[in-house]
Amino acid sequence: MNLLELSEQEIIRRNSMEQLRQMGIEPYPAAEYVTNAFSKEIKETFKDDAEPRPVSIAGRIMSRRIMGKASFMELQDSEGRIQVYISRDDICPDENKDTYNVVFKKLLDIGDFVGIKGFVFRTQMGEISVHAQELTVLSKSLRPLPVVKYKDGVAYDGFNDPELRYRQRYVDLVVNEGVKDIFMKRAAIIKTMRTALDEAGYTEVETPILQSIAGGASARPFTTHHNSLDIDLYLRIATELYLKRLIVGGFEGVYEIGKNFRNEGMDRTHNPEFTCMELYVQYKDYNWMMNFTEQMLEKIALDVNGTTQVKIGDNLIDFKAPYKRVTMIDAIKEFTGIDITGMDEAQLRDVCRQLNIEIDDSMGKGKLIDEIFGEKCEGNYIQPTFITDYPIEMSPLTKRHRNNPELTERFELMVNGKELCNAYSELNDPIDQRYRFEEQLRLSEKGDDEAMFIDNDFIRALEYGMPPTSGMGIGMDRLVMLMTGQSTIQEVLFFPQMRPEKTQKKDADNAFIEIGVPKEWIPAVQKAGYLTLEALAGANPNKLQQDLCGLNKKFKLELNNPTPDDVKSWVEKAR
Repeated sequence: MNLLELSEQEIIRRNSMEQLRQMGIEPYPAAEYVTNAFSKEIKETFKDDAEPRPVSIAGRIMSRRIMGKASFMELQDSEGRIQVYISRDDICPDENKDTYNVVFKKLLDIGDFVGIKGFVFRTQMGEISVHAQELTVLSKSLRPLPVVKYKDGVAYDGFNDPELRYRQRYVDLVVNEGVKDIFMKRAAIIKTMRTALDEAGYTEVETPILQSIAGGASARPFTTHHNSLDIDLYLRIATELYLKRLIVGGFEGVYEIGKNFRNEGMDRTHNPEFTCMELYVQYKDYNWMMNFTEQMLEKIALDVNGTTQVKIGDNLIDFKAPYKRVTMIDAIKEFTGIDITGMDEAQLRDVCRQLNIEIDDSMGKGKLIDEIFGEKCEGNYIQPTFITDYPIEMSPLTKRHRNNPELTERFELMVNGKELCNAYSELNDPIDQRYRFEEQLRLSEKGDDEAMFIDNDFIRALEYGMPPTSGMGIGMDRLVMLMTGQSTIQEVLFFPQMRPEKTQKKDADNAFIEIGVPKEWIPAVQKAGYLTLEALAGANPNKLQQDLCGLNKKFKLELNNPTPDDVKSWVEKAR
């Protein structure tokens, strides 16, 4: 990288790094730095009347107040921030005071990692701090962190741009309070769920991510190619069909917490890769699964937040069991006034047109009903509500309803206007299952790119016999959104999928060379703001010549300054 491609701050920091090396201080030491305390724990356990506690801590410098022979800095570790008092004579007990006068005051910057050995005390202002006796450079930061200032609990100069926050999550985590807490809660949610499932006696398993048939859901898969086998494979859209194979194999209950991938749209609640927990238990039905689900979610809310209530925007959502149960047909009737019972595809299309719902020719009965529910009903269910008994066309893997063969024993849990959970009494009749897959194939032929493939191996597994089984899937990212009060999925993913970063257009060096710009001067011309010949063509030659001479002097490039005629020639040839 050419020096001129860097900002002034970046150049200064690189110079500081070189000066540290010249002083015999490695800015990126390899040796272990042993710590024995963290900021939060130090503050919580401090007692004024106790003997001074020796500590060894490490973290980032987040602020400094230099006051002659003594200074204060704020150190941020993995648990929080703590003030450090640094006295010149304490960290430099000998005659050589360079560690304080040069290293600390001049060569260290905000964002650098340092180790501090000293003791804990309370300042005259009443703040629990660490009195430094030894300072060690652990890592030099070459880019300046955005500095977020706080006054009376209000943040100023915040790192708030979502584009930057999601793209540079590593910066977001450092400078924005509360972001890390979201992800700590995410870890706690997954841990609590895993514990609940393990204690219930179910086995955590792993199933293939690359699959020859993308089954288990209605969704468009990502396709890839395996060169050795010379076959197309799909990133899985669900774990369902493999987990059911394990139920056939004799497991009482199996679950998997893993990534699924769907090549679909992105919005506030959808990401192309997402984490899902799927559970299958033998000899159970969807009524049992509703009870199990609401009990588990209540436990997660209590363990993670200490309460069953969570505030999301203007809504206060209560996860305390039991949850309301409403059939899909009753839900559509309630919010549209239309009873869709017994309607065929043509009648449902008329209903969609009547309700001004956008549809296309590829949609079968299931998709049409799904569109009606999604447009007119789903957003109304703020408190946790089980929507039950879906029409059979919407649920190709679900057992027919015991009282109505037109419906299935399926539920979805709606919370805050979105689906959180999907569950069935699983279809275990292999003949019915084949028929349902064939119906999906007909939809695919009509142009529905989310229709399911026929998985003949899965049907073969069912033919060996699968016991009555209930299955359930929970979108973990949406669950984390709900439990942490977030309204967008991007806030609960460390690295959400984004468009490629925009870069400034820059002409190749050869283009500048062809119009007479010497190779060694190209970085300086670009530093002056002329990245393309088009931009150079609009330059004022006299001003550009002065700018180039200024850059040569400022950055000590030691180049021969171009004459006004030289620069005028470059500009004219660029036009």
